Amino acid sequence: MTVANCRASLSGARLSVNPIPYWAKAGRTKEVLDAAFAELSAIGFTAVKADVPDGMTPGDYLDWLGGYGLSPAVSLFNSAFDETIDIAAESERAKRFAAVQLELGLDRTMVSSVAIPARLERPAVGADFNADRLALAIENCGVICQVLQSDGLRPLHHSHVGGVFETEQEINTLLDELGPDVIGVGPDTGHLRWAGVDPAAFIARYADRVGALHLKDCFGDHLDGRGGEASYRELADTKRLWAEPGLGVIDFAAVLAALPADFDGDLMIEVDEPSVATPRESQQLSYDWALRNLSAA
Repeated sequence: MTVANCRASLSGARLSVNPIPYWAKAGRTKEVLDAAFAELSAIGFTAVKADVPDGMTPGDYLDWLGGYGLSPAVSLFNSAFDETIDIAAESERAKRFAAVQLELGLDRTMVSSVAIPARLERPAVGADFNADRLALAIENCGVICQVLQSDGLRPLHHSHVGGVFETEQEINTLLDELGPDVIGVGPDTGHLRWAGVDPAAFIARYADRVGALHLKDCFGDHLDGRGGEASYRELADTKRLWAEPGLGVIDFAAVLAALPADFDGDLMIEVDEPSVATPRESQQLSYDWALRNLSAA
């Protein structure tokens, strides 16, 4: 069964892409993004993750994207959420972020935790777990979500290896304690699977809260504790962690079948580190897969 055949009601969804493989190592400069937008547009993409460069207004950003036939897609608010942040300052940053997203015409954002050093060094296994830190992070995440909501932006938790909400137990605790009125769900299939979570089962559990989805595939080489002592970056650099959709182990038919019937969010292709020679080749493979399997979207 193909992905398209397993799901007939993706008409409210939109295919989009994160240009991260272009800028992750080269830097998010205008020159780098110009080249990325030109290639992504030529491939056939029409929407990209909304990241307004420093010093550029939202209006100028919209004009810039429009010049390539692109529109902004769901973005991401990152925070450590733990004792390393000042929640008042973080709330002000969230207000500024929300204002930009709303000016771009977006009504939701993903919210993710990032960069606990011990977890970047030993990823996907819940390294250096601390119950008090988790409790504080949930409290702080709730504050930020309420700030975003008060400004009209719907927050969606985005799973990410390396952050304070890394394991299934941590993610479920966050979502269950804050509840659907505070935070929705914007899963990443690859990060969930790397952390040992079945993406389809997770999405089914929280289907009524899913507002966007990162379509990320991963190879099986370093999953299920097989990464050894390698760090997050070392594993990604092997080019045997992240995979273009359809080349890895994710069951996307099951993932899409788990989405709610009224899903109306972005289906965002994301390949952090291409498994092939160039970002262009990686994005072409991803787009071709989408044409074959996501025709309804």
